[in-house]
Amino acid sequence: MFTLIGAIGFRLTEGWDWLQCVYEAVIIMTTVGLSATSQSELNPSTKIFIILYLLVAIGLFSYSISHIGNQLLQLQLHGILEQRRMDRLLQKLRDHYIVCGYGRMGQTICQYLHSRGKSFVVIDNSEARLELIQKQEGWLVVLGDATDDAMLQKAGITRAKSLATVLPTDADNIYVTLSARLQNEGMQIIARASDEKAVTKLERAGATRVVSPFSSGAVKIARFMLNPSIEDFFEVTDDQGSQLEMADVAIGLQSPYIGRKLMETDLQARGIMVIGIQRANGERLMPPRGSSVIEAGDSLIIFGSSPAVNSMLSEAN
Repeated sequence: MFTLIGAIGFRLTEGWDWLQCVYEAVIIMTTVGLSATSQSELNPSTKIFIILYLLVAIGLFSYSISHIGNQLLQLQLHGILEQRRMDRLLQKLRDHYIVCGYGRMGQTICQYLHSRGKSFVVIDNSEARLELIQKQEGWLVVLGDATDDAMLQKAGITRAKSLATVLPTDADNIYVTLSARLQNEGMQIIARASDEKAVTKLERAGATRVVSPFSSGAVKIARFMLNPSIEDFFEVTDDQGSQLEMADVAIGLQSPYIGRKLMETDLQARGIMVIGIQRANGERLMPPRGSSVIEAGDSLIIFGSSPAVNSMLSEAN
């Protein structure tokens, strides 16, 4: 734009041909100066034009540099403040979930946890991917390699309730499982495996559960073939928009249900069905009788409406 303005100015004040006008405008803007032939022929109006032209050009150039620098500073400051906010939120987390890897499986897991209103952290080494997550979803993220102990600590591994590692390779999942188990002996660890050999190694590394997508998918297909109606019904519990939920509720020492028979509780009235009880000593009642007495340390496998199940989970916590 300024090259065009300079060329027009020289054309009007000196009457040079357009090539000479553009040439003079460019060398002035680049602070080279005028050509030797031009300097001896300048008239007063041209000199005034050059003075104004240079003052405006330098002013706009300085403003542009200042504006760009200010924008870069604001972006850097925003990044620092956002990181500090993220760190504060991560430090406050308790009994949360950690998802290592945000591939196709990781994305599905996060969407499921989000739909259930659970607190979770995503660890991934793709900056672009995590920026997109923060922009679109606002989830808590940790940028880095999940196999690095420092990243797990930053995600609150010692305070977490459960961890899922769904990294691309079995070696990485085994390493994360081993590291997580060493830092938190009591947490639940769910790991992804690509073959049966990896399943055994992951279990030895400390995984609570190991999931093989191929085996699980094959079993599900077989179930659909044998019992299509039953599988359609249970698909409801996996649907993100579902109003039904299945959960495992631990009975603490302060629970009002301790010492009461199932038939004497208000669970059915609340829309909750108890389909199983696991005693602290490992005994399982499947299905439990109405006369079964609830004891401290029991785990109730319940099924019912999402609001009722979530309400009971909140009471247990």
